[in-house]
Amino acid sequence: MIDKKHKALASVYLINDAVASNLAMLCAWFLRFQFELIPVTKGQQDFSTYVKILPIVTIVFPLAFAVQGLYTIRPTRGRTEEWLQVAIGSVVATVVLSGVLLWVRPGQPDVFYSRATLAMFLVCAMFFAILGRAIVRGAMERRHRAGRDLDRVLIAGNGELARAVVERVNAHRDELGFLIVGFLRNGEEGQLGALPCLGTVENAEQVVREHEIAHVFVALPHASSAAMMALLDTLGCNLVSIHVVPDLLQFMVLRSRVEDLDGLPTINLSETPLEGWSRFLKRGFDLAVAAAALAVLSPAMLLTAIAIRLEDRGPIFYRQVRMGLDGKPFDILKFRSMSVGAETATGAVWADRDDPRRTKVGRLIRAWSIDELPQLWNVLMGDMSVVGPRPERPQFVEQFRAEYPHYMLRHKVRAGMTGWAQVHGWRGNTSIRMRIEHDLYYIENWSLILDLKILFMTIRHGLKHENAY
Repeated sequence: MIDKKHKALASVYLINDAVASNLAMLCAWFLRFQFELIPVTKGQQDFSTYVKILPIVTIVFPLAFAVQGLYTIRPTRGRTEEWLQVAIGSVVATVVLSGVLLWVRPGQPDVFYSRATLAMFLVCAMFFAILGRAIVRGAMERRHRAGRDLDRVLIAGNGELARAVVERVNAHRDELGFLIVGFLRNGEEGQLGALPCLGTVENAEQVVREHEIAHVFVALPHASSAAMMALLDTLGCNLVSIHVVPDLLQFMVLRSRVEDLDGLPTINLSETPLEGWSRFLKRGFDLAVAAAALAVLSPAMLLTAIAIRLEDRGPIFYRQVRMGLDGKPFDILKFRSMSVGAETATGAVWADRDDPRRTKVGRLIRAWSIDELPQLWNVLMGDMSVVGPRPERPQFVEQFRAEYPHYMLRHKVRAGMTGWAQVHGWRGNTSIRMRIEHDLYYIENWSLILDLKILFMTIRHGLKHENAY
């Protein structure tokens, strides 16, 4: 039933986007040739010229939006993230449309479409698509808040698993249209927040009938398997949607997803948003940011290299093995900030606040994180990302993976030059547990907006930090 709701909403969005793109093309023609928002220098073009390409527009735009994942309904997706995806999808669709119109000119082979008109079309398409989606979502949420079209929900269980279900359903009540009317106890006392207890799982059939329940979420622990089977047998004789919530809370760290293995359902417990198109998008973002940063910061990097060389005539760069994506080692590149052979006697150890191994230049560049700038080359080479969990040395990884559960999940994405943990102060010799929590939050909630936010926070107050020494 949840999938049906999502598919219905996705269908409405698809129609909205198709209509929005058609309106955008017509609006662009009026702005260009009637209002002359941009002066017309190469002659007028007929309205019919642009009407004839509307079928192509109707196909190209929804396809571009589908590739962008805009018809995969995710309640956790924020509005800003959706708007950014609409903007990117609109740019992609307009570029594709421009290419198609070089070869396909319906009924008018000698017509060349105005680039200025297509530019205005792009802006209009973004505006109408975002406006239309906001109207659809707003209308749906207003109806649900007013108590209309709500499906009545019953929770079977009153443990931690049931609490997790209640929390998520209530968090997305306006989107899903669910109203939790109460819960059923599983033979033991205990409340489920402010929800009323409507009985026990043994009298589920009576409760479903009396309260006109549409959905039952079965959230019972593994230890209650016998009670669960009896409950499912009872509910199977009623016209009610049954949702079984597997007792996997202790294993669910990243997002989970049900996958089909030739008809056999399996649960992927380590799904991340950085799959498919999102991975290509992030890689393109990394390349653009790293190339731009190298161009802007190259004078400062040159001065740093000269200062390091002049101080002790030693090497400018320092290479160190770190663990990256999928646990594969790579050589991280840094400006050398310590004396040559600093770890010959000590081996791999954390740097101290007054570490005597640092050079004079090293104290300055480490305090301002300038020693990390050569990692822009690691980003270009694909070893790292601009934003992501900071990579650790293999010696420390072996230690942490034995001490901290889920530590290795940090390696589901590329290591980053900066990250969610770093901009919150968890860098250097600080709490590993807090660092892991922040890294896993980043992986689970990744979006391009979050990457931009972390970059902004890094530039604003993350370059110089008390733990950078």
